[in-house]
Amino acid sequence: MISFSLFGAGRMGIVHAQNIDANPRATLKYVVDIDGGAASRLAGKYRATATDLETALSDPSIDAVLIASATVTHADIIKASVRGNKAIFCEKPLDLDLRVAEECVDLVQQADIPFALGFNRRFDRNFQAIHQAITEGQVGDVENVIITSRDPSPPPVEYIRQSGGIYRDMMIHDFDMARWLLGEEPIEVYANGSCLVDSAIGLAGDVDTAAVVLKTESGKLCQITNSRRAVYGYDQRVEVFGSNGMVRTENELHDLVTHFGRDGVVSAKPVDFFIQRYEQAYRRELEDFVSAVLNNQPPLVTAVDGYRALLLADAAAESDRSGKAVRL
Repeated sequence: MISFSLFGAGRMGIVHAQNIDANPRATLKYVVDIDGGAASRLAGKYRATATDLETALSDPSIDAVLIASATVTHADIIKASVRGNKAIFCEKPLDLDLRVAEECVDLVQQADIPFALGFNRRFDRNFQAIHQAITEGQVGDVENVIITSRDPSPPPVEYIRQSGGIYRDMMIHDFDMARWLLGEEPIEVYANGSCLVDSAIGLAGDVDTAAVVLKTESGKLCQITNSRRAVYGYDQRVEVFGSNGMVRTENELHDLVTHFGRDGVVSAKPVDFFIQRYEQAYRRELEDFVSAVLNNQPPLVTAVDGYRALLLADAAAESDRSGKAVRL
């Protein structure tokens, strides 16, 4: 049984608290949040205790921490957790500063403790089937990967200002997917972005519509498109093309009923947002982490994966600013 301290009682903290409680090999003992009321409410729901960072890390009965707090707190909690010799599950990103992220990777590796990063899309059953098809050689040599990721609506501008920008906040998931599906590290990044959805996002220094091309040493290509607005729902699709054919996965819909009528053919829209779309993936990534801790094995997604994805995000932001491809 893995005993957890949870940092963060917001949207993602709520998701993870529910999944810890539902996992027969895990238990939630402490919840820590700058908002004491939110921490108490969440802790009370799962028979845990709202407390402070020091107590949550000094208790010898705590085996692991789950970091779902604000991005600016991640690195400090990671460092404190390493000092406390706790296994760590951290939501993306490690940090918005690549140098700080590298420090975290070094600390975790030196301490030799289990560390998982929350790139939950690797645990989606459809994307795992795509990856398995690649591994089994069904598409032959991978030549082109196409990733589409569009949110139904943009977040508040206040969030945009502290998010690190679309490449570090939103597309970072797609960079991780690209590395996983390509099977090689991209060595060249070209990015272009526009503000087409909300002018306030542009005034905040970000873009809301972006396209990126990645290239590996062997010449494999990956195209990623992001938008902060899709009026039809949460758009998450992947296509992998290779020498022996192609595999792809479409959106998860509210239901699989299709109506055929005089005026056309109508089906349900994609699910509303990421919590619904990746509900099972969040449970599966937690199970992977619990297994890693109990069996002393590496989790599927590591701190190095977090660093590599942030490296690509920084390169994309630089390419967008300069209008030139960036070599890594």
